[in-house]
Amino acid sequence: MRELHDEPHLEGRRITVQFLKEQVEERGLSPRTVADRHDLDVADVYRALTYYHDHPEEMRTIERQRQSAIEEHDHLTTDPDSVRD
Repeated sequence: MRELHDEPHLEGRRITVQFLKEQVEERGLSPRTVADRHDLDVADVYRALTYYHDHPEEMRTIERQRQSAIEEHDHLTTDPDSVRD
């Protein structure tokens, strides 16, 4: 796994470990389906999942940083209700 914008990702691809974990464990897609949809070897998906679970503190830190960035920039976005006003 290599770092992409401070996030582990598949070498040579812009697909993060976090993204693959979300696809399999949160969306309930099979590793084979995720691999097929993103033109990956299914072993890459399993390696990403293994990395995620082997580095829990690193992954929690990344998630906290992502959430902090979202909150920090929230004022720059609009929701449909404010667009209508």
